Amino acid sequence: MSLEHPEDLFTEATNSPSTARHKILIVDDDQSLREFLEILLAKEGYSVCSAPSGKKALRLMDRENVSLVISDVRMPGIDGMTLLKKIKVKHADVPVILITAFASLDTAMAAMKEGAWDYLTKPFRIEEIREVVKKALETRPKAQSLIRDTPDKIYKLDNMLTKSPVMLKIFQLIPRIASGPSSVLISGESGTGKELAARAIHNLGVRKDKPFVVINCGGIPENLLESELFGHSRGAFTGADREKQGLFAIANQGTIFLDEIGELPMTLQVKLLRVVQQKSFTSLGDTKEIKVDVRILAATNRDLEKEVIAGRFREDLYYRLNVIQIRMPPLRERPEDIPLMVQYFLDKYSKEQNKAVQGISSFAMEALQKYSFPGNVRELENIIERSVALATSNLLLPESLSLAEFKQQKTAESSPFSYEPCLGHEGLDLEQFLSHIEKTLLKKALERTNGVKTEAAGILGLNFRSFRYRLSKYAL
Repeated sequence: MSLEHPEDLFTEATNSPSTARHKILIVDDDQSLREFLEILLAKEGYSVCSAPSGKKALRLMDRENVSLVISDVRMPGIDGMTLLKKIKVKHADVPVILITAFASLDTAMAAMKEGAWDYLTKPFRIEEIREVVKKALETRPKAQSLIRDTPDKIYKLDNMLTKSPVMLKIFQLIPRIASGPSSVLISGESGTGKELAARAIHNLGVRKDKPFVVINCGGIPENLLESELFGHSRGAFTGADREKQGLFAIANQGTIFLDEIGELPMTLQVKLLRVVQQKSFTSLGDTKEIKVDVRILAATNRDLEKEVIAGRFREDLYYRLNVIQIRMPPLRERPEDIPLMVQYFLDKYSKEQNKAVQGISSFAMEALQKYSFPGNVRELENIIERSVALATSNLLLPESLSLAEFKQQKTAESSPFSYEPCLGHEGLDLEQFLSHIEKTLLKKALERTNGVKTEAAGILGLNFRSFRYRLSKYAL
């Protein structure tokens, strides 16, 4: 242990209310290190407890209201990384600081991805541990106030909702990085909410009252993109009859979100690298340097490392943008969020369309939960919006999902009924199509419940009288 000023360990503690209310748990199989940290943190005014193993630490956390955990990485039994994962499942809001004498970049990155607050290497300075602990505890109340939850453990951050532990880790990371200056690369499939994450970073940071500028790097022709990003002077090219301010200048003191950054042409990657490094650029057709103070957030649905290897993306720019990385998980990795989002979109579009749709049948929900959602959250929203528009009752049924271009899994085993439309000469024969769907659903519901009509009615969201009427209608 490196102690530049050992006497600092024994300075008078402030014991301020802000420190006294926090309990810190020290986890290490090395008794001398536990005692050292206990003395240090107690002198700072914190309440301190300790455990010699991960197993005992978890038991203690079930009994005590712990505000922060400091744990060694290498311990017999439950090691520091495993302890971190277990804490994030049961005590997601408790920051964990990992310490080790055997540091490696891979372990540090893995620790941060699993939700570690920080990762310190031995020997560390007294001032370093003091500062890290102080910052973690100061930020925790802020993060807790930003991440609101309900008794059903539905978490909300800015305009995002989740019940998923995977997404909760992202919710906990965003407030920590929101006020910093570092570039952030948000990766993930189309429709996973990358722009929502970027907006949350902006809205929760110190630049929240400044511009948030979005540009889709793949949605603008290459010959116009440079002008959009950096502006142009009058006469810079044919048709440039006036000076134009670029989006980087418009975003000054705020945030610029570069969506589909992997589509950026190589020539503009060079110019963007200069903005990232030097915070300056020149407009098209001009030589005057323009200084900007802009935080850059970028998003991609491509594997940029592969793009670098293939020579389609500059390695130096990749590392400049990828200071902090957030991976937005696809919807199939967070199935617990599907019912939550379905209800959210139902409420939203029922209100917008002045409809009284209040819920979704269990049969329709089951179909949604079996679907892989290649378009992710954006596709789910589209399905529900269309379904509400087509709904004829206060409950969404599978046929509404069908008309919203919902597709069942391609395998016959997972498809309880066919969604093939019955087409007439002039297009879709809607009455025949709906009758076919309704009759098939009734049969499948009866098959699933072995002919028990009350249960079949329940899984279709019908009362028994309505169900019996439909059986009579189709002579079933």
